[in-house]
Amino acid sequence: MAFYCLFVVLQNLMISLCLETSGNADGMGSIRKDELRQACAVLRVPLQQLMIVDHPNLQDGFGQVWSHDLLEEIISEEVTSHDIHTIITFDNYGVSGHCNHRDVHRGVVKFLQTNSERNIKAWELVSLNIIRKYCGPIDIWLSILSAKRHGSKVIIINEQPLKSYEAMAQHLSQWVWFRKLFVSFTSYTYTNTLQRISTCVRS
Repeated sequence: MAFYCLFVVLQNLMISLCLETSGNADGMGSIRKDELRQACAVLRVPLQQLMIVDHPNLQDGFGQVWSHDLLEEIISEEVTSHDIHTIITFDNYGVSGHCNHRDVHRGVVKFLQTNSERNIKAWELVSLNIIRKYCGPIDIWLSILSAKRHGSKVIIINEQPLKSYEAMAQHLSQWVWFRKLFVSFTSYTYTNTLQRISTCVRS
């Protein structure tokens, strides 16, 4: 999240954040909502542009299957109410393989399939293999080389990785040692690869 917020703010564009859950897997949903608001403040994202759904059928956690129909309905409401023209979400693997991330991807695909008449562009964050995932800033060059071979991919480079670290540090309830290491060394802090979502993907 921090990566795209920084990019959009630096480009003087409008951003809307829609989170399908408060992260209540450990019963700390209210705390994590406040932490997210603090992170938004660091990233200069207006709170009125933040939407935390927290639907009873969309609770955080492994093994929690999310309805793609419900996700499609929520996404459609947000796109309409905020006049959204571009969506950025997870790819089918969801970066870490988390089932909730993968369900969000499928919800977006379903939305695109049922709203093909609307001019909505949707991009997915390309998941990396384990080696590239922990290359840190070295992956900037690997991503650029990969994009040259695949013209459909777009590379975004984070100009303020320390600001991303500061935003993530606002999530104190989750800011344990291994997450600090992850944010410091993962390639996702320094560069992201996006590709257009194909509506031919099975939802």
